Amino acid sequence: MSFESLNLNPALVQALAAAGYTEPTPVQAKSIPPALTGFDLMVSAPTGTGKTAAFVLPALHRLALAPAKNGRGPRVLVLTPTRELALQVTAAVDKYCKFMRHMRTGTVLGGMPYPKQRRLLEQSLDVLVATPGRLIDFIDQGKVDFSRLELLILDEADRMLDMGFIEPVKRIAAKTPATRQTMLFSATLDGNIAKLARELLRDPQRIEVAAPEQKHENIAQRIHYVDDGSHKHRLLEHVLRQEGQAQVIVFTATKHGADRLADKLFHGGHEAAALHGNMNQSQRNRTLARLRSGAVRVLVATDVAARGIDVASISHVINFDLPKVAEDYVHRIGRTGRAGATGTAISFASSEDVRQLKQIERYIGRAIERWSEPGFEAKNPMRSTDAPKRTGRRPPPGARRGAPPARGGFRSDNRRSAGGSR
Repeated sequence: MSFESLNLNPALVQALAAAGYTEPTPVQAKSIPPALTGFDLMVSAPTGTGKTAAFVLPALHRLALAPAKNGRGPRVLVLTPTRELALQVTAAVDKYCKFMRHMRTGTVLGGMPYPKQRRLLEQSLDVLVATPGRLIDFIDQGKVDFSRLELLILDEADRMLDMGFIEPVKRIAAKTPATRQTMLFSATLDGNIAKLARELLRDPQRIEVAAPEQKHENIAQRIHYVDDGSHKHRLLEHVLRQEGQAQVIVFTATKHGADRLADKLFHGGHEAAALHGNMNQSQRNRTLARLRSGAVRVLVATDVAARGIDVASISHVINFDLPKVAEDYVHRIGRTGRAGATGTAISFASSEDVRQLKQIERYIGRAIERWSEPGFEAKNPMRSTDAPKRTGRRPPPGARRGAPPARGGFRSDNRRSAGGSR
């Protein structure tokens, strides 16, 4: 199947060709045709399956076909849970509409000055990408006009619910015309997501697409047992001092924890910086720019970064704290092994993490390999599963030999592994 066969506007097909895209992904092939005919959609599509184009392309096609009504406000509204995702979606819109005339797009999100965004909302917009919290601020001020809105898109709806945005999303939807088309994209379509869909969508078509990328076969996954916080800090320092790493993301459970750990690592001689939701957008943009330039080697982040960073040089992800939600584990480790490369994901787990670890292993459908570093073994390692165990020096009897090591992988004897970063 080609994009031409989907009957998309020629300007969109031209933009896709210029970007090097020739064939739609499964979620695009399944979602675009019913979206073009005006159906409401419920789409289950994990990150990495091409879902952004699955809603951006039919939205832009619709805009190209129908003349705009006079007035201000957006014709298409995309709601995203995080600022990083909002910026990614905006970039995708700009990329796909590059050969379309007179397209006006904008982004409204937290952490940026209000006056500029207020002026943006006073204009006629084709596409507005927004985070719920900041958009509600402007709605409460009477600064948003949805009278021209034709299409409402909820991206990563499950994440928005997890972050407490369900009521703001409902309030925003209630301000839009009842005649709108609505598309909801989520990693799951059950529970509260299904309830939300019943409230906001009209006779939607349900589309579910599995993601082979979730297997992360190109990422070596390991668990290191720890006794307490002090043990965890010593082990992290040991891991970061080993060879074979390009750049590393260390995930923590809290914003303050990210700040404290980044500060500790920085004063310990690491090129470290924090990234979390308490930072304004300018600060976050600067940190990400430094990460991409290589000025930051160790990024300490909360889950705000789990779905918004695409840096090919991330060789390692370290879960300093295990995520509370099993699905977030998949998104976290997916920050490494990008663009066909291999990567390494290391998680620290104590006796308090038994339940979380079981949930993660149940979600990914496999036991994560247990590792221990000589001199850093836990005194009382938990026995949550019968997962295989390895040390940094000796493989277990019968272990598969000759497996390619992860790019940037490390060994406990500090020898660079084959394929290590140069």
